[in-house]
Amino acid sequence: MRHAVITAGTKGLGKKVTEEFLKNGCSVTVTYRSDAARVEELKNEWQPYREIIQFIQADITKKEDISHLVSQAMTRFGRIDYLINNAGPYIFERKKLVDYEDHEWNEMIDGNLSSVFHFLKLTIPIMRKQQFGRIITYGFQDAEHSPGWVYRSAFSAAKVGLVSLTRTIALEEAEYGITANMVCPGDIVGEYKELDIQAVRKMKDSYTPIGRPGSGEDIARIIAFLCDDNSDMITGSVISASGGVNVVNRIRS
Repeated sequence: MRHAVITAGTKGLGKKVTEEFLKNGCSVTVTYRSDAARVEELKNEWQPYREIIQFIQADITKKEDISHLVSQAMTRFGRIDYLINNAGPYIFERKKLVDYEDHEWNEMIDGNLSSVFHFLKLTIPIMRKQQFGRIITYGFQDAEHSPGWVYRSAFSAAKVGLVSLTRTIALEEAEYGITANMVCPGDIVGEYKELDIQAVRKMKDSYTPIGRPGSGEDIARIIAFLCDDNSDMITGSVISASGGVNVVNRIRS
């Protein structure tokens, strides 16, 4: 049985990704930062999968928490086939670079870039031994082109760096059957993150060119496809799912 490690997999986009892997028969180790009540709710909701899922509390900005998480995943399931770097801090307040506090900058870089480095250091040797691995990172629309993003300087700097890291790992680890790709969600907000495609098709959205809002299932389906055994020809790719919305420049427009 394949095993997935999914960070922040108890809510939002991560919840839909976790459900996708569970439905596909994979065992899953899910992280959460602090919401223990939410975990208890999911234990009931995902009762049919209780034998193939475990929840680990972890702050992915802390190296020791990442090490503990990987250790627990290996202890229970003995392998890590999929690493889904879903967690990543984000500052919703619009701020120019000069208005950032040092701790805010550090949290963006540590949570969105350095954390992936620490995960890769621990999981790539495991995947090499298996001769198989799928690594997924998250970016934002056009991150591969290094665009400026007004009021999102720290987040965008981390994610643009993550593009290069993802593509570098794709090249370095290809000989071991390991792929690495980035998925870039569009403007998927609020409750839509945990809805499926059929649910959001009923909701009209004039802001999105395709006529409907994005959903968590949109992202989960892309990730599941990239993680398929037969998707090994796709590596080092950056795939956007924005429905045609220009996310980066929407504030100015």
